[in-house]
Amino acid sequence: MPEGKKILVVDDSITVHKMMKRFLEPEGFEICSFAQNGQQAVEEFQRHNPDLTFMDITMPVMDGITALEHIKKENPGAYIVMLSAMGDEEIKGEAEELGASAFLQKPFNKDMLLKTIEKFL
Repeated sequence: MPEGKKILVVDDSITVHKMMKRFLEPEGFEICSFAQNGQQAVEEFQRHNPDLTFMDITMPVMDGITALEHIKKENPGAYIVMLSAMGDEEIKGEAEELGASAFLQKPFNKDMLLKTIEKFL
């Protein structure tokens, strides 16, 4: 695994933040920031310019689809993996149209997470 690659985790669940940290830091990834809504995600992305972002879809203030749209407008090459507990094909299609790199359905495990990262980093 690449050492020191920066990852932004965007989810309104503190449990997801803790799980990502537990799964990724021992593998050499740096969680550069956490955000709990889409507005924070856009701000943290601009602040840290992460190598990869994991973004929940359903969040308060600004949802993940809207945040994805804002980030991709400014950074078309950004790798953003959408996270969702829902398997809604319409939402998945919208995320892909807006430039989502991949779609990971919750709950996920460490192997699924690492395989997704390997595709992009």
